[in-house]
Amino acid sequence: MIRGLRLWTPASRSRRLRADRLAGMAAEQQMRRREFVAGLGSLVLGARAARAQSYPTRLIKLILPFTAGSPNDVLARFFAPHLSRRIAQPVIVENRPGGGTSVGARAVLASEPDGYTLMFSNTPTHVIAALGHGGASYDPVKDFAPVAIVGASSLVMVIAPAVPAGSVQEFVAYAKSHPGKLNFGFGQGTLPHLAGELFKLVTGTDILSVPYRGGAQAVSDMLGGRIEMNFGSGSTLFPFVREGRLRALAVTSTTRSPIQPELSTMIEAGLPEMTVITNYGILGPAGLPAEVMAKLNAAVDDCFAPVDVRAVMRKIGFDPVGGSAQDFAAAIASDLRRWAPIAKATGFQLE
Repeated sequence: MIRGLRLWTPASRSRRLRADRLAGMAAEQQMRRREFVAGLGSLVLGARAARAQSYPTRLIKLILPFTAGSPNDVLARFFAPHLSRRIAQPVIVENRPGGGTSVGARAVLASEPDGYTLMFSNTPTHVIAALGHGGASYDPVKDFAPVAIVGASSLVMVIAPAVPAGSVQEFVAYAKSHPGKLNFGFGQGTLPHLAGELFKLVTGTDILSVPYRGGAQAVSDMLGGRIEMNFGSGSTLFPFVREGRLRALAVTSTTRSPIQPELSTMIEAGLPEMTVITNYGILGPAGLPAEVMAKLNAAVDDCFAPVDVRAVMRKIGFDPVGGSAQDFAAAIASDLRRWAPIAKATGFQLE
């Protein structure tokens, strides 16, 4: 036998043919698996497209990451029946407060992006949850699909009647002469929370921050005499102001409130940094089909057609807005740019 020379025997030829057959079978199986996966993906996409075209066919849930009685709750429960009529399906509001609104937000993110589980929130609070205590476990921009802005409002600053101050300037002077003696109450992780921290920052006042599970609880304690300062929606606070149980000092809008025109703006009070506007709207999890978003956005705009809807919204303290999904996305991005440096400067945290 010559060294290095392999003889071609019937046995070696048989082994070679068998190896070739096995390799061919493996390649064919791999190709079939790829075709199956591709076909399955097409079926899933096709099914989703079909569902989107027929959307909606059943009840829609609006997750509200706030307590009952909050401004968000007031607007969501007013708006839900009007949206329900426009889409011919029930729309229910479910409160999921906690974690600076992150509890409700995560519940929405855990749902199927099919348009049947949505979130009703406001732009500052939505981004605030990602700013405190090292950030939330989600990205307020990338992980959500903004559908439409429903309404907008500003805040009103109120104090307890026992505090001897009739204006913002007088309150600041009193707080500075009594450092650490006044309490500021707020729903943790909300816009009033950060607005109050901003107020302390720009005025240089030493006021104790007292967090609550929700803004309604903070107001309740304020009415009971345990809190001296609060920021909140006019829809919640103006009734108590009219009853004399709270004293309003200023609004954070650029112009005076048509409901309480005697109140000055923060700009007039010499604090233009305290101009704060919030947009309320509907969001879904990222991946919401474009057809679903378009139908929801159009339905929201249609809700504003009746004059009485717009009139009642203004009466309860909200301006009707509407607009495109891109408008809502821009509002969220704008608030993230504004509040992120303020949260850092004030040491803002969520427990």
